[in-house]
Amino acid sequence: MSVVEIETPRGPGRAHVHAADDARGAIVLGHGAGGGVEAPDLVAARNAALGERFTVVLVEQPYRVAGRRSPPPAGHLDEAWIAIVEALRRGPLKGLSPIVGGRSMGGRVACRTAEETDAVGVLCLAFPLEPPGRKQPQTRLPELDAVSLPVLVVQGERDPFGIPPPGRSREVVTVPGDHGLKADPEAVAEAVLGWLRRS
Repeated sequence: MSVVEIETPRGPGRAHVHAADDARGAIVLGHGAGGGVEAPDLVAARNAALGERFTVVLVEQPYRVAGRRSPPPAGHLDEAWIAIVEALRRGPLKGLSPIVGGRSMGGRVACRTAEETDAVGVLCLAFPLEPPGRKQPQTRLPELDAVSLPVLVVQGERDPFGIPPPGRSREVVTVPGDHGLKADPEAVAEAVLGWLRRS
């Protein structure tokens, strides 16, 4: 594993590159709003993908690299993410078409920017469909629906944010647990593995 610092318009981001031997593809994943790249579901997805000869990059957004816990506005996240994926495609992922994604907020960023990053698929772990406890429901389903690429959503069956419906190119797999997806990392890995093998 190598760690690469990447300059973005929003400050330096950090990419943890796990290179696969004779890679047949690449996956770039972002973290959740308050978490890091060692979240159990990200680690499970990384390990599953490496086993299928995908080089995996886990990305830390600039605000996390700077030591902040609260994310900036969506536009800032998207701008940094696009810059990081572009730099990776010129460097460690040269010649590989990436699947993009992440857990929770990271999945939302990947959905919003899938076209700009020339992705070939999107992997969402614990997509935060609808924030719980709001008087006015606020669904993020349009962000998922806007993606025309193959999408896998892995969601905890007790996720308080809800479970997105399947779509025309969107597969949804529920696994034991809640939004943290910590209850059964093996189930997360199996879901990712099955989708990659069918891709």
